[in-house]
Amino acid sequence: MAPAAKSLHQPPYRDALPAPIVFRTAQMPPQASYPKHRHAWGEFVYSFSGVMEVKLADQHYIAPPQYGIWLPPDIEHRGLNRQQALHSSLYVAAGLCASLPGATCVLTVSPLARALLEHLRLHPPDLPQSAQAQRMLRVLVDQLSHARSVGSYLPHSDDPVLGAVLEALERHPGDERSLAEWAVAFHSTERTVSRRCQRDLGMSFAEWRQRLRVVKALPRLETGAKVETIALDLGYASASAFIAMFRRMTGVTPDEHRRARRSTAKA
Repeated sequence: MAPAAKSLHQPPYRDALPAPIVFRTAQMPPQASYPKHRHAWGEFVYSFSGVMEVKLADQHYIAPPQYGIWLPPDIEHRGLNRQQALHSSLYVAAGLCASLPGATCVLTVSPLARALLEHLRLHPPDLPQSAQAQRMLRVLVDQLSHARSVGSYLPHSDDPVLGAVLEALERHPGDERSLAEWAVAFHSTERTVSRRCQRDLGMSFAEWRQRLRVVKALPRLETGAKVETIALDLGYASASAFIAMFRRMTGVTPDEHRRARRSTAKA
């Protein structure tokens, strides 16, 4: 369960967008949130530092590095962050959303899209927008329309057995028990739980646990915790094993991630 929000932020636009595509950034303190709301335009949420989460009525989406969350028009949602975060929202008028996914999902952010987002963060377009800014925003939307969807980066399950296993791991991500051991603990079989992982999560138990550990490691890296300490707390026998997993999942090492986030925070 998410902690109670200490800081409530209001969405910037209520009835209409000031332009067909609008980019904005916001610095969020720890345990902040946006209230439940909906709007007639689409929204792409991307975190430059920290991890943003978006909750729908029955789904929970998380956007760690290299990913962002796409929300089609008229989807009721609320946003939150457990640790300090610098995020951006790209608002897209409904008439320009036809090429984007029709359902809420996590999108992989290409190097070009990431470079565009970073440029927009450093040089946010003024209103009214210049022709150059409008072209750049259209290129970004085009990049997102071709991005690979990964559903929810860290999906959940309502299955009584699998859901209980995932909740236990979220509380204790360093628990090294195998899937077979977890199945026995919840009076099931490894084969049954493995099938439910593919059915409900779209991935193996091992991949889900690695994604969970990435999500758990991110805020600790950004607050300066030692890599060796994080690795041991997350169940790894050595820092090198954790570093290899983190690089495989995010494309960078923990220290490279930390340096990039610090650079973003100073810019």
